[in-house]
Amino acid sequence: MLTDLHITIVGGDARQIEVIRKLTEMDATVTLVGFEHLDQGFTGAVKRKITEINFAKTDAIVLPVSGTSDTGEVETTFSKEPITLREEMLMNTPEHCVIYSGISNTYLDTCVKKANRKLVNLFERDDVAIYNSIPTVEGTIMMVIQNTDTTIHSSNTIVLGFGRTGMSVSRAFAALGAKVRVGTVSSEDMARITEMGLTPFHLKELNNVVSDADVIINTIPAPILKANVISKMPLNTFIIDIASKPGGTDFRFAKKRGINALLAPGLPGIVAPKTAGKIIANVLIQQLYDLKSV
Repeated sequence: MLTDLHITIVGGDARQIEVIRKLTEMDATVTLVGFEHLDQGFTGAVKRKITEINFAKTDAIVLPVSGTSDTGEVETTFSKEPITLREEMLMNTPEHCVIYSGISNTYLDTCVKKANRKLVNLFERDDVAIYNSIPTVEGTIMMVIQNTDTTIHSSNTIVLGFGRTGMSVSRAFAALGAKVRVGTVSSEDMARITEMGLTPFHLKELNNVVSDADVIINTIPAPILKANVISKMPLNTFIIDIASKPGGTDFRFAKKRGINALLAPGLPGIVAPKTAGKIIANVLIQQLYDLKSV
C-alpha cells in the first residue's frame, strides 16, 4: 500500500483518470491540479489550484505524458486555467520528492536539476514504451483508414525509425498486407528489418524512396520529412507523424503542396485512454513503492 504518501498530480488527459484511481485504491493521499472539470470523484483525492499546493508535504509530483512546455506550462484536458510548473515550487518540496513525467525537455530538466530533485521519465523505460506501442499501433491503423481511400493491404507504406514504436508499427502494417519499407541509420536495425521480411533503407536515401508512397508513418522526433523530401511525394500520400511534438514533418510545406499530413502524438490517450492509463499507473505504483521504502 501507499499509505502516508502525498502525491500531487498536475494536469493530463483521460489517461490520468486510471492513474488517480489506482493511487487512491492504494491508499495514497492524492491532490489534483487542473481537474476542475472532472466530474468523477475519487475517495482520497482532492482538487486544488497549483497556488494552493503545500509542496513542502509533497512526496511525488506526477506530470502528464507530455511533461511541460518550454516555458513550464502543463497541458490538461480538465481545466481551462493555465498551469505553470516553476522552479521554486520544486525547490520547496522535501529532498526525497520525485518528479514523474512521460517525457522531458530542457525547461523541466533545468528546473529539476536546480532544485536537486530526481526526475523519472516513464516513457524512456523499455517496458512502458513497448506496452504503449500497442494502442499507438491501433490508433495509427485507425487514422490511416480514416484518411485514405484505399486499403492498407497492398499499400506502399514507409515507416521512419525502427525504435520500439517503429518496430511494432512495421510489424502490424506488414501483417495487414502492406508493402512495408523501413528507414533507419543502424546496420543492426537493417538486419532485423530484413529478418522480419520487410525492406530496409538508409535514411539518407529517403528522397529516392518516397516517390510511390501511399502512407508514411514517422516515429522520429527530429526534422526528417523536410520540404525537399515532401516535394518528391505523390499528392495522395498520407503522412501521419506519431513522434513527440513538434514531430519531424514540415507541415507548412505539406499543406502548401496539398498533401494530407497529421501530427498525432499521444495516440494511446486518444484511442485507448483506459488501457494507456493502466500501463502508466502500474509502472508508477512500482516506482512509488520504491520511493516509500527509502
